[in-house]
Amino acid sequence: MTITQLQYVLAVAEHKNFTLAAEKCFVTQPTLSMQIQKIEEELNILIFDRSKKPIQLTDIGQKIVNQAKNIVNEADRIKDIVEQQKGFIGGEFRLGIIPTIMPTLLPMFLNNFIKKYPKVKLLIEELNTDEIILKLKNGHLDAAIAATPLEDEKIKEIVLYFEPFVAYIPEHHASFQKEEIEVADLNINEILLLQDGHCFRDGILNLCKNASDLDQNNFQIQSGSFETLIKLADEGLGTTLLPYLHTLDLKDSDKQKLRNFKEPKPAREVSLIYPKSELKMQIIDALRSTIAGVVKGAIVFQNVQIISPLQKK
Repeated sequence: MTITQLQYVLAVAEHKNFTLAAEKCFVTQPTLSMQIQKIEEELNILIFDRSKKPIQLTDIGQKIVNQAKNIVNEADRIKDIVEQQKGFIGGEFRLGIIPTIMPTLLPMFLNNFIKKYPKVKLLIEELNTDEIILKLKNGHLDAAIAATPLEDEKIKEIVLYFEPFVAYIPEHHASFQKEEIEVADLNINEILLLQDGHCFRDGILNLCKNASDLDQNNFQIQSGSFETLIKLADEGLGTTLLPYLHTLDLKDSDKQKLRNFKEPKPAREVSLIYPKSELKMQIIDALRSTIAGVVKGAIVFQNVQIISPLQKK
């Protein structure tokens, strides 16, 4: 069997469809099918149960796929070793970033990175955390920037910075008069939240001790952008919480409505995450050092309480 044949097996296992897998591998469907059949004949087993729709792995097929992932990763590592030995920092690099980090962090480091490492071709996708984890495990991302800890044994994390939560409280609200607020001042039913799928929303729910009191029948608005939440708060529809970096570009009039938490400030941990295979580490290290260089002046907080981004079961 060959590495290419194993890559075909992994593609079918992921897409559960021979035609779609062939398209993703840039070969014809008969070619892909023939190569997979050769492996099955060589091993004298069936990797896929073709009688089911969508196509399913057999029991032995699942074990083969697990091993095939290791083999393909190790084959990629050989190229990686050669590039590191040569000191080469270049090539295609697929980076995922969650939506609540992308608009603030990316403009801070991207220009510096591409100037310093012109041979790296960055392919950047905005994805939620669940999508990022899946793509990292399937080999469709080389690394990502997300809120951590994720508590996933197959993913490694390098902490980049801690970003406090900041409350946005309009003038009409009782807490507007306070210079600093406490978590106890928050009423979960007054907070305008991001829509489901955003880990920042889950962080807020984890932060609020009365999150279990969330009234699903009460008037609620859930949006995909902080800008919308700010405008709705200004209309008297509630308060909201923002990540610290997002507050830096607000208008001066809006900054007057920001309230910091008393220490230890609730914060999210932002990390560069990547698969345990540790491929393309020279580019991952370059990203880490570039981001560290630009955020250290903008975000310096030590006395913080890390709020989990994981949705409580």
